Amino acid sequence: MKAFFVGLVSRKAPLAAVLTGVMVTVAGLAVFGVRGAHAQNDANAEVHVLPVQGNVYMIVGAGGNITVQAGKEGVLLVDAGFANMAPKVTAAIKTISERPLRYIINTHAHADHTGGNEALAKTGSIIAGGNFAGTTTDIGNTASIIAHERVQQRMSEQKPALSFGMLPTDTYFTAKKELFFNGEAIQILYQPAAHTDGDSLVFFRRSDVVSTGDIFTPIGYPVVDLERGGSINGLIDSLNRIIDLTVPADKQEGGTYVIPGHGRLCDEADVVEYRDMATIIRDRIQDSVKKGMTLEQVRAAKPTRDFDPLYGATTGFWTTDKFVEAVYKSLSQKK
Repeated sequence: MKAFFVGLVSRKAPLAAVLTGVMVTVAGLAVFGVRGAHAQNDANAEVHVLPVQGNVYMIVGAGGNITVQAGKEGVLLVDAGFANMAPKVTAAIKTISERPLRYIINTHAHADHTGGNEALAKTGSIIAGGNFAGTTTDIGNTASIIAHERVQQRMSEQKPALSFGMLPTDTYFTAKKELFFNGEAIQILYQPAAHTDGDSLVFFRRSDVVSTGDIFTPIGYPVVDLERGGSINGLIDSLNRIIDLTVPADKQEGGTYVIPGHGRLCDEADVVEYRDMATIIRDRIQDSVKKGMTLEQVRAAKPTRDFDPLYGATTGFWTTDKFVEAVYKSLSQKK
């Protein structure tokens, strides 16, 4: 495994060989994210860079997967990993580009995706517009942190309070936000009530890569964060949105690549399998709710039985029982 990743760190590695290596090491890559879609905060974890395609790379090992887009204008990140992994992430970025970090996009509010915001942003610098007056010290010369406004709200409500530098500095409240950076159109697409109530998908149109955050985590059952506004129906809607954005290549493999919140590099076929699993389990539990079954009765019926060998967990942050409970409560909520 170590030798495999040494080859991937080189930006000159042939893409076909890289992607082939990624696809055949599914089980090995799972060590960089625990089952249940949330990574352990291990300060000794190794951080590795995987070329994806176009201008896009993937950093694994820092918490949630981090997407990197790099070019002449600088560097853009999707998510920031854990706070204590920021030095290793910074070093990994330097193997891709020596240009300044300009943007960090947060897909949602959880700490394994936002913890590195402040430290990483301080290594970068803001892009000032043509009509900018004054000096950048007036606004803080750091990379911009972009997120849906609900991410800022959720992070602002945390106890103990987060420092101001951790919070998004550029929020949006519409269905999408668009950037053109490094010669590439980038769409930031709001996904309401999915994993949380502030999720964003990030679509790199020229590179043909989608970064999903924790809406899609193929190493475990979907995490439906009810306390932060998540829902199983919204999550399935978002998985369908990913499928709408992706186009497969030969024999339904390759084409648009998908960087999940945790786990291995994927393509459309992987998302379809995951969507089908989530939909089938949702429908089974929905039928039980309509019949008036209690949560314990639903658990006893084992609606996830045939999918547990792939996605189930009995220990850790997100167990199969917690997933079933979240789906049951999501479907039982009064509308």
